[in-house]
Amino acid sequence: MLVDSHCHLDFPDFAEERAAIIARAQAAGVERMVTISTRVKRFPSILEIAEQFDPVFCSVGTHPHNAGEEQDVTTEELVRLSVHPKVVAIGEAGLDYFYDKAPRDAQARSFRNHIAAARETGLPLVIHSRDADADMAAILEEETGKGAFPFILHCFSSGRALAETGVKLGGYVSFSGILTFKKSEELRAIAADVPRDRLLVETDAPYLAPIPFRGKRNEPAYVAHTAKILGETLGVSEDEIAAITTDNFFRLFTKMPRPAALGG
Repeated sequence: MLVDSHCHLDFPDFAEERAAIIARAQAAGVERMVTISTRVKRFPSILEIAEQFDPVFCSVGTHPHNAGEEQDVTTEELVRLSVHPKVVAIGEAGLDYFYDKAPRDAQARSFRNHIAAARETGLPLVIHSRDADADMAAILEEETGKGAFPFILHCFSSGRALAETGVKLGGYVSFSGILTFKKSEELRAIAADVPRDRLLVETDAPYLAPIPFRGKRNEPAYVAHTAKILGETLGVSEDEIAAITTDNFFRLFTKMPRPAALGG
């Protein structure tokens, strides 16, 4: 069994064949998918997908790109919306200095609100970080000092120091199709040094399709290709990396029910 810990099934790319995409994922052994919120104002449409498909669960949160337009989203609202049984995570939230689509102070305020929601609910915070390693590490250090909270550095493509900070503070690190790219030697070296009990895999679909689908629309079934490369990087079999990443997923996403076949 595999888990796609991060995809965007509400995006228009999937509208015409969502059911078929989910079926293909299950056929590839992907038994759980988390479709990730990028706008709280669009949360009802995400929740509708999670309610429609048994293998699909969701998060609630505001992507840093949208932090400027959702400055009214409070910690209290995130906590309230997270009560639904299909909501298993907070986010994605964080810092993105590559595109800078929202003011950086708005991104930081939103991020801290999400951290507070993760701390209060015990649900993992899905963190987006791009070109913001120093500020991200500083906020994580400061906020963890106020009280620990579960989190995952999603679609990891940052520097080694941020991975090490995340792990030190109790976080998990998730790798996407970027790990499979020919020029990702440095990223694979970082992945090899992340403790095995902190590793996850994801697609970030419809983006970042792994080799051999690079340049095409990504989908949850393709997480198997990222897992295969992660296994090769660690020197373990495909079955073993599936077991490692799946066990880690359920340890972090504690609200997610385990399938009966896994003792859930």
